[in-house]
Amino acid sequence: MQVDLGVLLDLQEKDNAVKAAKDQLEALRPRIEKLDETLAQAEGALDAARKNAEEADGRRGELEGRIESYRLMQERRRQRLEWVRGAKEASAIMAELDLARSVLAKEEAEWIRSADQVQEAEKLVAEAEGVVAQLKEDQAAERAEIAAKTDQIEKEIGEATGIRDEAASGVKPRMLELYRRILQGRAPQALYPLRSGACGHCYTAVPLHRRQQIENGQAVEACEACGVLVYKEAE
Repeated sequence: MQVDLGVLLDLQEKDNAVKAAKDQLEALRPRIEKLDETLAQAEGALDAARKNAEEADGRRGELEGRIESYRLMQERRRQRLEWVRGAKEASAIMAELDLARSVLAKEEAEWIRSADQVQEAEKLVAEAEGVVAQLKEDQAAERAEIAAKTDQIEKEIGEATGIRDEAASGVKPRMLELYRRILQGRAPQALYPLRSGACGHCYTAVPLHRRQQIENGQAVEACEACGVLVYKEAE
């Protein structure tokens, strides 16, 4: 097929420039993901520590509520004891007081342990908060560097894309559509030079009559195997 090879090669050069800039941007992604993963792990540990502290505080609160309830019940038993006259009833109330006193002692001992657990949990939260804060501080310089590079590369991509679009405007619509369809395939670019009688992309031999047209500079031919456009490279 007869085409303006120079215009197509210029477009391809501009497309490659855009792709190279995008590849640079993509190359930053693993660094960002690594930083994010490390921070996410530390923040996950902090969330777990906070949840544990909340649960410990909740258990302590429940114990405080039960202890207060037991104390109130004990006070009521004591008041009843002051008003009873029969020995049997008084004996029963005394037994209740003794039993309740034992239960209350156990609850108070459990509350002391729960208070220690709350204190330990709060200590772990503070430590986890310190780890997250330190990690953010340690990552700040690298994140700033990546952000600066990202801004610069995105600017380069914008400029390269504008230049590429200007180059594309000089290609005939039908040829531009063919060029775009080829790029939608597996080949990284649309045009490849003829190499030793074969397609420079897939190395499939080009039929003799078509190869002669390419070598004579009379046409650019589509490779029958991979579909790219094969041309004669300038000597």
